[in-house]
Amino acid sequence: MLDVGDSLPETRLEGIGASGEDLSTDLRSLARASGGLILYVYPKDDTPGCTTQACDFRDALAAGFGVKVVGISPDSVASHRKFMNKHGLSFPLLSDTGLEVLSQLGAHGEKKMYGKLVKGVIRSTFVADGDGVITCVYRAVKAAGHAARMVAQHG
Repeated sequence: MLDVGDSLPETRLEGIGASGEDLSTDLRSLARASGGLILYVYPKDDTPGCTTQACDFRDALAAGFGVKVVGISPDSVASHRKFMNKHGLSFPLLSDTGLEVLSQLGAHGEKKMYGKLVKGVIRSTFVADGDGVITCVYRAVKAAGHAARMVAQHG
């Protein structure tokens, strides 16, 4: 499980870029290219909580939030493309169908859902500097209001 002071993984991931282009990159390279980033991990495209969180980040970016935002989930690139187009998302979405990076981050594992212990994606956010070093970690976050907290703390 990665934590503050660790470097983001260099595992290559496929995804969709901010302008809808195909993307093949790793998290550390994205952080370096943008001078830092907020990586938010979410369970599934187009579900109520995940849509709320994504649209909140979209709206924050439109309002001038100056930090690069990147979403990652185990959904396919095709699913990400539909999700981006449907909701007008303006930031990259990366696909980790094999759960390799999510597991490294500690964002996949046991969690409570409806009172039961299950294995799945743990909604988390990682803030990294321009060298790809993690500076803040937020685990088991709530979708609603999370983007506003990131703007307040990192904007």
